[in-house]
Amino acid sequence: MEGQKPMNLIEKEAFAARGAEQFEEATPQELLAYAVEQIPKLTFACSFGAEDVVIVDMLQKISPNTDIFYLDTDFHFPETYQTRDRLVERYGIRFIQVKPKLTPEEQASQYGDKLWETDPNKCCNIRKVEPLFEVLAKYDAWITGIRRDQAPTRKNAKKVEYDYKFGLLKFNPLASWTSEDVWNYIREHDVPYNPLHDQNYPSIGCSHCTRPVKPGEDPRAGRWAGKDKTECGLHQ
Repeated sequence: MEGQKPMNLIEKEAFAARGAEQFEEATPQELLAYAVEQIPKLTFACSFGAEDVVIVDMLQKISPNTDIFYLDTDFHFPETYQTRDRLVERYGIRFIQVKPKLTPEEQASQYGDKLWETDPNKCCNIRKVEPLFEVLAKYDAWITGIRRDQAPTRKNAKKVEYDYKFGLLKFNPLASWTSEDVWNYIREHDVPYNPLHDQNYPSIGCSHCTRPVKPGEDPRAGRWAGKDKTECGLHQ
């Protein structure tokens, strides 16, 4: 794709369909190498969870200059920022920080205190979805760490998709992996990871909306507990 004219929607859909079929049985590294080779403006959205630190490690070995950004909601756990810093120290990465337009104080002034409790969808939209739209507008495709077995909303995720919500191609190299696959990779390659994972936090979001998961609960039960909400809006 390098040096070629931009693909139109039909061409992007066809590219995604071919890639999904071609790479369904491939390794994540093979798909990442293909994405890097085919897409001139490519980025990885990193949340510093277990899946994402795996992809960070893989990308550093395949294409260390690929852009990696994170959505800094201002509400992350201290351990999440510490994980970011450990990855910087380990790999020398310059993560791109993407911030919401509103500070926490401005948000409270406009929408009231603790918007994450009164209207969590609005809070996610302000602090995650809108900033994501802004940053992805600069790219042709993005890489995510989603897995099919994480949630019912992700069970049909393909290795390569056209993301209609954000208007670009989407690569999900770990879509077919299990949690065990992720942790085997982390242990084998000694990848820095968020210590909250060792404290019953399998899925880590903002500190206000994430709690530890109890034995027998769904791995994402700690996200927006007590709310009719399972996704922040990035992968819907």
